[in-house]
Amino acid sequence: MKLQTAINDAYQNLKNNNIKSALLDSELLMANVLKKSREHIVLNLDKDIDKKDYDNFQNMVHQRSEGKPIAYLINKKSFWKYEFYVNEHVLIPRPDTELIIEQVLKLYQNKNKINFLDIGFGSGCILLSILKERQNFKGTGVDVSNYALKVCEINAFKLGIKNRLKLYNSNIDKFKIGKYDLIISNPPYIKILDLNYLEKDVKNFEPKLALDGGLDGISEIRKVIRKSSELIKYGGKLILEIEYNQTQEVKNLLKKNSFYVNSVVKDLAKNDRCIISTKI
Repeated sequence: MKLQTAINDAYQNLKNNNIKSALLDSELLMANVLKKSREHIVLNLDKDIDKKDYDNFQNMVHQRSEGKPIAYLINKKSFWKYEFYVNEHVLIPRPDTELIIEQVLKLYQNKNKINFLDIGFGSGCILLSILKERQNFKGTGVDVSNYALKVCEINAFKLGIKNRLKLYNSNIDKFKIGKYDLIISNPPYIKILDLNYLEKDVKNFEPKLALDGGLDGISEIRKVIRKSSELIKYGGKLILEIEYNQTQEVKNLLKKNSFYVNSVVKDLAKNDRCIISTKI
């Protein structure tokens, strides 16, 4: 069978199952099976695919048709300037989260060295991207998931920055190590009752631990702010990713915990996404 035929069949299958990026996903899955770039696949559609590879491809297309995210099927996701290993134990990095990195680089463009903490690091995409951008920064990560620790270690090794990194498997409530110039966090912030309304790719496959913000959506944010107040130096910055409709509640929490709110940054859709504050 020709690659063109296999990809066309897959495209129709995915399209019929309401997968929005049906053609792109078909090409990416084929590229993964054949261990080639997507560009190579597109330029060689007249080539044949052998039975073993075709069966493997069909299996992946079937999983994708049921909603399993492409990132989990091919075990990678591009974020910032880098490619991260991901599996079903960590949240898939989102483009909106790159805002945190942009803000950190802007705030500390004249600082040669800082010591920062990432609460709930997951795949390590934020923590490791910052370390990769700033050769003299030192990073610490804490996450309640031991699976996340393993994934982040793989990515740290791939990016060559293990020597400036410390990772801890702990609940943030019990974490007492260090004083930091900067704390960043993309905590779970979706209301538990809203989890059922998420797209099937997210609802059925991404880890609930990384999504569930409790009944009000801010139970984890509350914990992060309270603990950050203890772990951050005076004058240190706290940068949080939030849901678009949580701005006022989070601002109030920050003020109660001795933080001055510097700014609220909007994402590409012009929704509030990121709050920057200073410990006073």
